[in-house]
Amino acid sequence: MAEQEVVAAKAREGKFNKNAARRVRVAGMIPGVLYGAKEPAIAVELDPKQITRILHSDSGHNTIFDLEVGTAKTKAMIVDWQYEPIKGKLMHIDLKRIAMDKAMRVKVPILLEGIPVGVKMQGGILDQVLREVEIECLPGDIPSHIDLNVSGLGLNSSIRVADLPRAGKLKFITDEGATVAHVVAIKEEVAPVVDAVVAATPVEPEVAKKGKTDAPEAAPEKGAKK
Repeated sequence: MAEQEVVAAKAREGKFNKNAARRVRVAGMIPGVLYGAKEPAIAVELDPKQITRILHSDSGHNTIFDLEVGTAKTKAMIVDWQYEPIKGKLMHIDLKRIAMDKAMRVKVPILLEGIPVGVKMQGGILDQVLREVEIECLPGDIPSHIDLNVSGLGLNSSIRVADLPRAGKLKFITDEGATVAHVVAIKEEVAPVVDAVVAATPVEPEVAKKGKTDAPEAAPEKGAKK
């Protein structure tokens, strides 16, 4: 079950515009929007340190927490966030109200465990094609990640979504046939082969130049004997 904690937020008055959001950031807070559960969306401001800690936690953005806005409390999750491109500071977040008794779809990371036999014994390399998978389950059953043991993976072999462990009541939404990881051969660069006969044949220099022809036979000098 995903880690939970209490996050305090303050409702923002006024309109949803850039100027209002800029004032919130100047005051050292993060502007955000809370929506979902068929209730009106409200603008909020939150502590950037707490939100950053949640995003960098084991469960990341799939963390479900108690959001307190004034005297109201609801289960919530971070569904979108933006960083400032230069300094990397959080600029804005979107929060969604969560009903704990209703299934929802989320994406969770896939963590590989072990060293494939195709790498240790057969000289291949491990390539992880799919790093996260979309699942459907109740909010309380969302795993922080899915562990996949790849120790038995041989050269030119693959593991697909259908092979992932099915713990709990998880329903996989991602295509069952999608490749998660495989072991492939290392490609070697081959030097170009030049035909030995062609390489050994000398190339005659070009004598005649464009616009010139063989010189005509010189006329005999005057007085010369024929």
